[in-house]
Amino acid sequence: MKQFFITIAGVMVGFFLISIIPLIILVAVITSTASSVSQKPNQSHSASKVLRLDLRQAMTDQPQNSIFQDTASLLGIVDKLAKAEGDDNVKGLFIRANSWGMGPVKAEQIRLAIKDFRDSGKFVIVHSQGFDDTSITSYLSVSAADEIWLQDTAAFAATGLSTETAFFGGVFEKINAKPEFEQFYEYKNSANTFTKKTFTAAHRESTLSWITDVFNSAIKQIAVDRNMSATQLRAITDQAPFTSKQAIEAGLVDKLGHVVEAREAALAKAGGGEIVQMSDYSPPFTAMKDATIVAFISGEGAISTGEGAGNPFSSDSGIYSDQMSEAIIAATKNDKVKAILIRIDSPGGSAIASDQIWNAIERAKAKDKKIIISMGQLAASGGYYIAAGADAIIAYPTTITGSIGVLGGKIVLDETYDMIGYNVEQLKVGGEFAGAYSSSKSFSDEQRASFRAGMANIYEDFTGKVAAGRNMPLEEVLEISKGRVWTGVQAKENGLVDELGGFKTAIAKTKELLELDESDNIKLRRFPAEKSPMEQLFAMFGISTEAAKTMAKLQFLIDTEQVQALLKVQQMTEQRPADMQAEIPVVK
Repeated sequence: MKQFFITIAGVMVGFFLISIIPLIILVAVITSTASSVSQKPNQSHSASKVLRLDLRQAMTDQPQNSIFQDTASLLGIVDKLAKAEGDDNVKGLFIRANSWGMGPVKAEQIRLAIKDFRDSGKFVIVHSQGFDDTSITSYLSVSAADEIWLQDTAAFAATGLSTETAFFGGVFEKINAKPEFEQFYEYKNSANTFTKKTFTAAHRESTLSWITDVFNSAIKQIAVDRNMSATQLRAITDQAPFTSKQAIEAGLVDKLGHVVEAREAALAKAGGGEIVQMSDYSPPFTAMKDATIVAFISGEGAISTGEGAGNPFSSDSGIYSDQMSEAIIAATKNDKVKAILIRIDSPGGSAIASDQIWNAIERAKAKDKKIIISMGQLAASGGYYIAAGADAIIAYPTTITGSIGVLGGKIVLDETYDMIGYNVEQLKVGGEFAGAYSSSKSFSDEQRASFRAGMANIYEDFTGKVAAGRNMPLEEVLEISKGRVWTGVQAKENGLVDELGGFKTAIAKTKELLELDESDNIKLRRFPAEKSPMEQLFAMFGISTEAAKTMAKLQFLIDTEQVQALLKVQQMTEQRPADMQAEIPVVK
């Protein structure tokens, strides 16, 4: 019955798309033609410009191709600001600050980009309508600016970091559901969400450790920007929230005023000209002679097996093992490519998929290709598995990494079904393990022993690869593994990463490994070549039935919070031989 409704939905969506595709193509052609024969007024290369960056908008780590969504990306912003440093017509940057908290790494990278932009001789003015969230990260993202303006009726509440973890153990107890999990080891705490009612000692220790370190890193960086000691800044922010006038008196902001006044101040500082949206800014073309080619491969999201067909109607992302490993193999075979730079922003996922990508990296190294990893907000569990064998690993101070461990299991719902009169009976043939993943029957002792042995083998393999890749004694790796997450600062201290820094640091490390001078040019060539949204659209409709199924999955109901929560629980009942995903709570 489920398949029937999916098929019907797919046919309806397919019919709808067939009706609108000609219109979409027509609009695309008209838009393309118009943009090629006309130039936006703000693209004049003679007028002075002040770039405008809005940090209140949603932001991915890496650019996403989508017809209906135009989400800004961290790396895209960094790239444009870097190019604007050499544009004489760009005089400065005007930023609308985020009010409600942002990922620590996004904040760190924006801060680094601001510092580099200012070092090139340009100014940065920020306007905030309040740092309303208690998270310090929104403030961190703009603390390096020349001037921070705050609306005089707004408040400054940024004081620290907090995180919340949901525990379903009590819920499952009330509905007679039995979570049955194996985890390697006590710090691989994603399973605790389902098996416990509160923090274990190890879970609490690990979580407090990394949020404390993220907070301390933020305080140190902000203190430098605001010309204070870290102790002084901590004493001030501990007293938040502040009124706007108190924020000025404390030295946290520079001026009070409305956004129009700050914008006028930015234009006056530029000597006139115009405000140009970051998304509309086209840097002048710069030819790079004798540039060394470096392959750039990026991945964002959970790691899964398969090809991962692009969807031009969604900005949802993921790392797919076939796609990423084939990209690495293609770059390896290209004689012009001298190194491979991989950007990872992932909590992990499938152990099998992670191993496939790790193997592609090993094959590239065997062909004398240098492998450099640039970590985003997350490169944990399966995300670290991918990185373990690289020649160099670069992380931000607040990157969440490590989580070297594995977990797996199921939620048995047999007694839950009894409560409502629902009955599931299992029939099987073959060995004892044939029915192990059933959600209606607990593991037998033999099944559980076999299940645990399989995960123990994965853990042993994972830690062995880390030891070999990082050139560390296995005993040391086992001590810092056990599923524990580390910040970038902590990971550098225990040998899991090589250097702390942003994307420019990864570029510099690439040059170092290739024995190039700092002034030498490198050209990043994306692998695989990025498909435009229209190319993805045509590829989707190459096989109509598959397209219908793909679009059916994008039905409105599946995007609702209620269905997403149900799917998450259902996922735990399905076959999951090994999960290498670190479930990191959001910091606020």
